[in-house]
Amino acid sequence: MPGEMRMPGLKSAVQLRLVSLASLCLLYAATIPAGAAAQSSPGGPNDPKAQKTFDEAAERARHGDKEGAADEFRKANKQDGGHCATCLNRAYRLALESGDLKTAQAAVADQMLLPANDSDRAELHFRLALVLQRRGIKEKKDALFTESCDELKTALALDPQYSRLHYLMGISLAWLHRDDAARSEFNAFLSQDKDDPSLHQRAQRYAERIDLARSRMAPPFSATTIDAQRISLDSLAGKVVLIDFWATWCPPCVAALPHIRQIAREFDGQPLVVISVSFDSDDAKWREFVAKNGMTWVQIRDGKFTGPLAQVFDIRAIPATLTIDADGVLEDQHEGDAAIDGNLKKLIAQAQELANRKNAERAAVKPAGAGN
Repeated sequence: MPGEMRMPGLKSAVQLRLVSLASLCLLYAATIPAGAAAQSSPGGPNDPKAQKTFDEAAERARHGDKEGAADEFRKANKQDGGHCATCLNRAYRLALESGDLKTAQAAVADQMLLPANDSDRAELHFRLALVLQRRGIKEKKDALFTESCDELKTALALDPQYSRLHYLMGISLAWLHRDDAARSEFNAFLSQDKDDPSLHQRAQRYAERIDLARSRMAPPFSATTIDAQRISLDSLAGKVVLIDFWATWCPPCVAALPHIRQIAREFDGQPLVVISVSFDSDDAKWREFVAKNGMTWVQIRDGKFTGPLAQVFDIRAIPATLTIDADGVLEDQHEGDAAIDGNLKKLIAQAQELANRKNAERAAVKPAGAGN
């Protein structure tokens, strides 16, 4: 089996850590730009001692020790005289992914000491705003959201064309319950951004329902299915989504497939979409297995634990399942297959109730020009 395979003995809930700050990092992953300031140095530090520390940090990162690696990258920068932009870039990203917000904020502070143009500085203020927003959500402090907004205003003054600043501003304003202002920011993003369809769909949903911007929403994603169809999470609004992460080389995953098949059949015709995401690297073997085993529901191949969907949902072990309600809110999952069925029935009933209510509201609205 591939060396990166890590799977528990039981079919279990996905170990998302989405309650943690690491999950929030994934939720907004699409808003983090590549960053000219962070990329201004193409390699590591110049000082030999700093180079050794840099290599040790990279090794820690490869073994999953993100917090330790972030600290080591910051140490490498210090040993290099505070000139290693690559060190600080990696420290920031790893700290953000692990939820170590103090280290992430410190890395941004170190980056701000480096020479930069207006576009670079705008990104750094964006990064600081992102950390402050995470802290606000974690610590439940309005002052942190206000500080986040101030950083975003500074960034916009430096780079008015930086559209994703509006998206992030909308979220902070939503947490401050300044709903009209938040809606204006999401609409500003929609009118300006043309690059990210998934984030565009999410911003549209937030603009329509600001309360969703304050919810534990599943991260936006899009992927290509086995039959070459493009699917995105926000295009499935109004339906419950069950995502099952698996691989043909994972015995517990294969053992759990009959239950996933049963769920797909039992709820066929109801507001539920079942998506299986494979970590197979062999496309032909995956396709053959899917066809042979009658896996007629939505099939996506992510390739491995470092694939886009594995990263956005922070999948560390398979098999893993998660459920998303009709509003796109990520639901908690429990160990054991029985819990999946019960939770799905509840969520599907809620989705049907929501659809019936919307239909009734549309029916109550008279068409323009209609008579009495």
